[in-house]
Parts: sequence; structure tokens; C-alpha cells
Amino acid sequence: MIDTAAHLSPAYLAAAQRHLVAKAIAEFSHERLLTPSPADDGWCVSVAGTEVEYRFAATRTELEHWVIDERSLRRVTSDGPSELDAQTFITELQPVLGLSDELLPVYLEEIASTLASAAFKIARSEASAHELLAADYQTIESAMTEGHPGFVANNGRIGFGVSDHAAYSPEAGREFRLVWVAARRSASHLALGTGLDEATLVSGELSGAEQERFASRLADLGEDPGDYHLLPVHPWQWENRIAITFAPDLARRDLVVIDESEDEYRAQQSVRTMFNATHPGKHYVKTALAVQNMGFLRGLSPAYMRVTPAINDWVAALVAGDATLRDAGFRVLRERASIGYTGDAYHRTSAPSAYRKMLAALWRESPVPLAAPGERLATLASLLHRDRDGRSYATALVRASGLPADAWVRALLRVYLRPLVHCLLAHDLAFMPHGENLILILEGHRPTGVFMKDIGEEVALLADRSVPGDVRRIVTPVDDEEKALAIFTDVFDGVLRHLAAILHVDGTLGEGEFWRIAADIVDEHAAEHPHLDSRVDLRSDSFAHSCLNRLQLRNTRQMVDLANQSASLLYAGRLANPVARSRVLAATAAAPMAV
Repeated sequence: MIDTAAHLSPAYLAAAQRHLVAKAIAEFSHERLLTPSPADDGWCVSVAGTEVEYRFAATRTELEHWVIDERSLRRVTSDGPSELDAQTFITELQPVLGLSDELLPVYLEEIASTLASAAFKIARSEASAHELLAADYQTIESAMTEGHPGFVANNGRIGFGVSDHAAYSPEAGREFRLVWVAARRSASHLALGTGLDEATLVSGELSGAEQERFASRLADLGEDPGDYHLLPVHPWQWENRIAITFAPDLARRDLVVIDESEDEYRAQQSVRTMFNATHPGKHYVKTALAVQNMGFLRGLSPAYMRVTPAINDWVAALVAGDATLRDAGFRVLRERASIGYTGDAYHRTSAPSAYRKMLAALWRESPVPLAAPGERLATLASLLHRDRDGRSYATALVRASGLPADAWVRALLRVYLRPLVHCLLAHDLAFMPHGENLILILEGHRPTGVFMKDIGEEVALLADRSVPGDVRRIVTPVDDEEKALAIFTDVFDGVLRHLAAILHVDGTLGEGEFWRIAADIVDEHAAEHPHLDSRVDLRSDSFAHSCLNRLQLRNTRQMVDLANQSASLLYAGRLANPVARSRVLAATAAAPMAV
């Protein structure tokens, strides 16, 4: 038990504190909550009404991005330098951040949990960026240290104990078994994708011996196995939620716990998604996991699960039928089946609640059998990763590929940015293409394609197009300017500003050249598709500055209304578009805006 907290030491915590305070200053400044002022030795953030200052050296790059030299960061008081402490930083700046007194402790707990996770990663961080070049897909997945690049409190996982973290977190890289529960058919529903039946799904996930054992368990209780669906549950969810919150359902045998899985699984960066480590060709399994993380209780809605396979089939058919997307190597990982339990008391209340999202699961295709010989897989999040010595995986990939840096970036943007632009302009279709939702396909360390995942919950059709009834849920019409944010916010600001800055400060590729290539990709797509009648202008001078941390600071328990996400967004003015038509971007490395 003591070993599970070995990472909570002064040295590891000090490193975690330094990194998180630097990130908080950078991201809060990016979102215009803070305004660092020039100082003799770089930059300064002052705490109003006190003599406390945070001083640091930094490089400012496009999209008002701050790259802070963590070694230079120090907290200065009237008594001299003092220790960096992320919770103290948040408390000192509470009025500026707009945190209510009610929500401040909740946010501080998420900060503490993020620090604990960071200390754990620092303590076990072993693989260098160079060593990751030869690593397999799951090793890369568990080696990631940052979490979400934009959110400051990004590893809350409120509800996980220290032993749970050691057992189930993606960074722990440990294998574990799922718990299988039988759910009475009359109190549950199973949805299947085109061409898949229940028997095929079950036989593909469970061995013959498992199926016999599960059926015997029900028969021994006097129940007919044919009266039940089989539902996978995360072991934490079973122990902490299902066995307690659904005790009456278990007692009346609407739910029956069966056994652990034979196969072992590993948590992915999204925590509640598991990769089958025993048989990598089998499906991912995504389950409800009622821990609080980044402004949400990570449940899974049975109501959403009803149409998830239908939505995935529709999106997959659209992508597979589009020659531009095929040529870009852009593919989706379909969520082939889903299940939800609705026989509980919480589904009989007049108002919906998080309790209705406690017991559901889906099965998603694995990319492993879909990769061709010679192709390697790596999470897109890896491009924003730095190892314990500060070396970036992206720069390591560029150098190992043997390609000039500009050619490598062009290859990446052709398989990442170009298909997302095409989906938006040709089909009004928007994904959530941040790091954990994409899997890079690499050949010789060069990007040749991507797998897009998390389709059912996060895809949106941004115009009122005619679609099958089961797909109607994803239709969310917005105006052209907001439609463009699917690229500006989620791709430019959410991913590429970080990557461009990494390559810039590494000396790998100047940010001016990076954004010139991005502009070329947008223009190439337009030239190749002159028939597209889209009024979405991705080369406009500026765009609305949508802010993620502001959402979390406003309500740490639920950042947005999932039924109306557009109305929940918070903006902080506008950002200059780095690929604006009116700007002249140097073809060589641009000098930093300020140092």
C-alpha cells in the first residue's frame, strides 16, 4: 500500500509544481485571463494587492501562445524567492480567474490530483523520445506525460484512490481484467452495427469456455441465460458504483455479476477506454467510469448508446465513399456495438441526472488489424510530448524520417488537416480531432494516414442535412463563422499551436514556415475542389477565441451542456489567424514575437 504513494516525494512534487504553474501561466495568458508584463529579466505576473510576482523568460508565438522556460520561473515575494505551488497560485489569482468560493475547493482538488498524476509520471518516466521511435503503440500511449495540452487541471480523476491510479491509469501501463455483468433484456438494450449480430459480437469477445461459464453462472441461479445481455464493466465502476448504487437491481437479479474477463486490458489516455492487451485485434471497450475529470463526470449515456452504431456506420460510409478522404489515408474506427442498462430507479425520475450514465458500454474497432505491414501506430498526442530531458518526440520523428522538416510537416498536415478541412467544407462534418482521438499511421517515421475515433459522442453535422432518423442526433446547425471554429479552435488552437511552437523552439522548423505550409494545405484543397460552394473562410483575418479553461473555471463540475454545446461556449475576443490571406508569412523561420 505504501509503495503506491512512492511518487509523492518532495523532488517529484517540486518538478510537477514547476511544470503546472508554468502551464497555468501560459494557458491563462493565452485565454487572456492573465496579462504578463515585460520585466528586466523577461516577463512578470503580479498578484494584485500583494507583493507577490511570478517572473519568467518566455517565447511568444502565433495564436498568443506562450512557451515558458520552466527553469527560469520563480515566485518572488518581499522576502525573496519562494517555492512554486500550483494551488497557492490558483488561490492568489482566484478573483482574476473568476472562480467562485463554492467551486474553488473543487478546482483545487483537481489541481492536486493533476499534480499527483504528474509526479507519478515523472517518477516512472523512462523512455526517451529517441527510444519511443522503436516503441509499440501501447508503450507510446502509456508514456504520455502531459494530458490535455490546453486544460490546466487535466488529470482530476476525482474518485480514484492512490491504488486505483496505480492499477487503472493509462500512465501506469498495467493490465487488468474487466468485470462482466448480465443485464436483463427487458431492462437493457443492445444496438448493433450493420452486418453484426449478437452471437458474432459475443463470440468475438469471449472464448467458448467463458461463454459456457457465464451461462452456467446464470443457470445455477435459476435464471435463463437467454433472458440477459452481457455487459462489460470497469472494475473500479463495479466496486465503487454498481455494487452499491445499483444494489436493488443486483438483489432482484435484473443485474447479475458473472466473472472477470479472461483477456487483460490496458487503459487508454481517455481512462475509460480499454485496449485488449491479450488479443490486440479485438475491440476496444469503452465503459462508464464515474470519476470527475476535466469538468465532467465520465459516465456513458444509455440513451446515447442506442444510436451510436448507426451514427458510426453512417459516418464510416461517408468517409469510405469519399475519394479525397481515401487518398489522404483518413479512416474512422467504428463503434460497432453498444449496450445500456435502464432498469434502475434513476431512469424513472422526472429529471435526468448523471446517475443515468452509470452503466453502459460500447465496442470500438481496434486499429491493429487494420494497419498494413510496415505501418506503425502512435497517438497524435505523442507529437506534443517531451521526455524527462525535455526532448520532443515530434522532433525525433522528423529527424528519424530522413525528410526535411518542411516535407515532414507537409506530410502530417496532408493526412491530418486536409481531410478535416474537406469533411467540414464538403460534408459540414466536424470531429473532435485532439490528440487522444486520433491515431497516426507512420511508415519510416513519416505520417501516411490517421484513424479517427470517438465518433458516436463527439462528431457533429453542422448543417441541417437530410440524414437517417437514427443519425439525427448529430445534426447541430450553426452559422458559417462558428462552423469554421471546427478547424480554428479544435485544430489550429487546440493542436497545431502547440506543435508549431515545439518545432520552433527546438530549431526544427520555424513557426512562420509551419503556418505557411498549413496555408498551402488549405489553398491546395480549395484549388482541387473548385465546385465546393462553402462560405466558410479558413483564410479570414481572425476568428473567435473560444476558451476551454474559462469553461472549467466557470463550472468545474460540468463545463458545457452536452445537449447544447454551442450555447455553452465562452469567448475572449478574437485571435489573429496564422494562415490569414492578408498576412505575409516568411518562408523561413520567423523570429519570436517577444522574448
